[in-house]
Amino acid sequence: MADTVRAYSGPLVLALLVHLAAVTALHDGWFPGAQPEGRAIKPNLVQSQLIVMQPKARPEPKPAPPKPAAEAPVVAEPEPQAKPEPRRDREAERRQREVAEALERQQRRLAELAQDSFTQALAEEASELAADQDLSAAQSFRFGIYQRVVANWSRPPSARNGMQARLLVELIPTGAVVGVTVVESSGNSAFDRSAEAAVRKARAFDVPPESDLFERHFRRFSLLFKPEDLLR
Repeated sequence: MADTVRAYSGPLVLALLVHLAAVTALHDGWFPGAQPEGRAIKPNLVQSQLIVMQPKARPEPKPAPPKPAAEAPVVAEPEPQAKPEPRRDREAERRQREVAEALERQQRRLAELAQDSFTQALAEEASELAADQDLSAAQSFRFGIYQRVVANWSRPPSARNGMQARLLVELIPTGAVVGVTVVESSGNSAFDRSAEAAVRKARAFDVPPESDLFERHFRRFSLLFKPEDLLR
């Protein structure tokens, strides 16, 4: 109910105001469409002036003064650090270094072997030449000794063709005979004794003056006694 009264109160007040205005007009002698006699109604002139209201221009805001830039703290730039190399690359480089070092060691070893071989070849050649010279000199003295022994030999009656005896002769540096021993018998004792006697009869032989050559070839040497006259 209260809601209904509130809903119609506005129109009711408006209707009352309209009726009140009409009664007032009638009281003042106003009828619509009729002019009152003997009374001129002066029109009320209303002077009006159009005022155009222009919107005030808003002052442009002044730009705020730039704030002083705060000094950035000086930060020391970090030193560039070397990036760690991948482990695989380090392993490959290590293997390459090992292979290169192994090849270098092998080359040095080959060069040393080549030098050693060359030096050894020279030494062997020199030794062979010296040995050949020593052997040649020794054979020359040996031949002289053999000729002396054969010249001193007296052939026994029992000697036969093809007989030979090997004697071990011992000398001193002067060439003197200090020992004779039959090391291989001919099978005939008379022939063996005759060969030994031929050596002792010489008493001394010509030997090389070089002590080293004498020591190697004439201090003790083997003499194969096989006279040429037994071949006739």
